[in-house]
Amino acid sequence: MEQSRNLRPLIGMNLEQLKGVAAEVGLKPFAAGQIARWLYEKRVVAVDEMTDLSLHARAKLKEMYCVGRTAPKAEALSVDGTAKYLFEGAGGRDVEAVFIPDRDRATLCVSSQAGCRMGCKFCMTGRQGFHGQLTAAQIMNQILSVPCSKDLTNIVFMGMGEPMDNIDEVLRAIEILTAKWGMGWSPKRITVSSIGKLDGLQRLLRETSVHVALSIHSPFPSERESLMPVQRAYPAVKVIDAMKEYDFSGQRRLSAEYIMWDGVNDDLRHAEALARLLKGVKCRVNLIRYHAIGGNFAGRPASREKMEAFRDRLNELGVTATIRASRGEDIDAACGMLAGSQKL
Repeated sequence: MEQSRNLRPLIGMNLEQLKGVAAEVGLKPFAAGQIARWLYEKRVVAVDEMTDLSLHARAKLKEMYCVGRTAPKAEALSVDGTAKYLFEGAGGRDVEAVFIPDRDRATLCVSSQAGCRMGCKFCMTGRQGFHGQLTAAQIMNQILSVPCSKDLTNIVFMGMGEPMDNIDEVLRAIEILTAKWGMGWSPKRITVSSIGKLDGLQRLLRETSVHVALSIHSPFPSERESLMPVQRAYPAVKVIDAMKEYDFSGQRRLSAEYIMWDGVNDDLRHAEALARLLKGVKCRVNLIRYHAIGGNFAGRPASREKMEAFRDRLNELGVTATIRASRGEDIDAACGMLAGSQKL
């Protein structure tokens, strides 16, 4: 892969930006489409591979730009086939992407920030603090540069960071993934998670057709606030009410992510309150076993029996609920465990 030498990366640019690049090096606007094909369809790693551009054009391009692809710095493989990859991040903090193979699905969980400023008590990423925003180039590099890139069927923005706190770069990455001039994916192959930061979330819903996953974790305001400080600024009830303005009955899906702790939020009282909170919006619930991260958060995973009873009660109340299988826990790749560690 190219050495950047402080050159500007081309990956992460949309068609309009590439038209600006073409003009800068003396090419006609249609050359932007050629460059986009080389970047996102043919997935080249060096400008010299763009062979339908003249030698002169490539030389001019290389004076200011590079493709911007960088290989993972490290990787770890779980016993269940999950793989975790370490990429250069921001502010001195690396970031992680997780590949999850599952029968006919090959999902990549990508990061959007180095660290996170949301401060959720149970999340290892949040414990790192915030170090910086990832650019669209850094987000796309995770997707294009993992070894299994060409086999991917789904992308989930559920890695390090709160995607709505970096909405401009996340939207540009989604544009590249879904545009005909880009990778041409269906939005149905992409899910973006959020703790409910409404300003960014509403932009995402207006400007894309991707699936949305909301982190809820408790239906009771004071309890949720003790786990997720964001509850003060964006109460769950306010977020769910805002979701009622959008159509989730067709192609787009809304889900609620619900990590379960023993004796904290795993009884039927919580299930019934969660069903009331979600009333009036079409939403499925993903129940997730807590993955211990140590430190000063003393929560323990809910039992399988409690999780099954919780699921069954939600289903009885007309809310579709499933228990998500844990993947990659042995390599700290499961939900809430990503820390951007060099020790892979």
